[in-house]
Amino acid sequence: MTKKLLLKDVAHLAGVSEMTASRALRGAPDVSAKTKAKVEEIARSHGYVPNRIAGSLSSQSVNLVAVVVPSLNSFVFPEVLSGISAVLKDSQLKPVVGVSGYDLEEEEGVIREMLSWRPSGLIVAGLEHTGTTRRMLQQADCPVVEVMDVDGDPVRHCVGISHLQAGRDMAEQILACGYRKIGFIGTKMPQDFRARKRFDGFTDGLAAQGVALCDIEHYAGESAIRTGRQLTAQMLARTPDLDCIYYSSDVMSVGGLMHCLAAGLSVPGDIALAGFNNLQILQGMPQQLATTDACRREIGERAARVILQSREAGGMDSLVFDRLCPAISLGDTL
Repeated sequence: MTKKLLLKDVAHLAGVSEMTASRALRGAPDVSAKTKAKVEEIARSHGYVPNRIAGSLSSQSVNLVAVVVPSLNSFVFPEVLSGISAVLKDSQLKPVVGVSGYDLEEEEGVIREMLSWRPSGLIVAGLEHTGTTRRMLQQADCPVVEVMDVDGDPVRHCVGISHLQAGRDMAEQILACGYRKIGFIGTKMPQDFRARKRFDGFTDGLAAQGVALCDIEHYAGESAIRTGRQLTAQMLARTPDLDCIYYSSDVMSVGGLMHCLAAGLSVPGDIALAGFNNLQILQGMPQQLATTDACRREIGERAARVILQSREAGGMDSLVFDRLCPAISLGDTL
């Protein structure tokens, strides 16, 4: 367990008084720029987060649960937030959301600001962070729950699925259906660590049976139906003999289906399609796309329960590692 760094420790390392260190971190104008920069660098490098409510609230915390997600543009993370909100609604705690934009440096800034208000809990998507962010999470005065992923080294509590295994499982299903000429279309590569892990698990699963991908598209932007349609058209023009395409998200696979319908291609007769997440949008499609249920709402619910249980216990000593098991739906497109 990492020793919690206190303001007096920052002051000692900087060679200044505790009051000077406090004023430097608050940006007081009577502290020299040199001293301010030195104190801020020591605080940053050691993961120390100043308490912005110290001296103003006797509880030294607020009834807010900080939730940090990479995006609100997709259908994915709003469902996680719905699960969190549903569990917290009958408690005093309320969620407040920060968005990192799949940028670890931005995530670091968002988490630093959120922790400075001493929330009652922090839920953050993913296991990959900057070194400074990990130190802040280790020293946080509240329970920290990393969600969505279990393939890595959690800081404290962890609730999610194995994206590596999800990729392997889909590869096994696709091969079991007899497909061998397979393409992959993914978005936000490599910033989306979970999508990258699914890709790695998928290619490992194919390789285990002597199959390699025939075509790959790693798109830098975010998932969108229009993008899925465009990239599917490009891939099939480039590699027309593909018999299956696996997408990093359902949003992209919906776009793929739209292209196939417009181009007069039979699905799965001419080309099979599979995505990931089991989004609600699939329920309104003319065909049920093959997908993997990523348990998004359940992950949010379980993470919120960890926060509440820790609060009720006055601090949870035993770590929670909650690995959910996603289920594949073959739909009509495999």
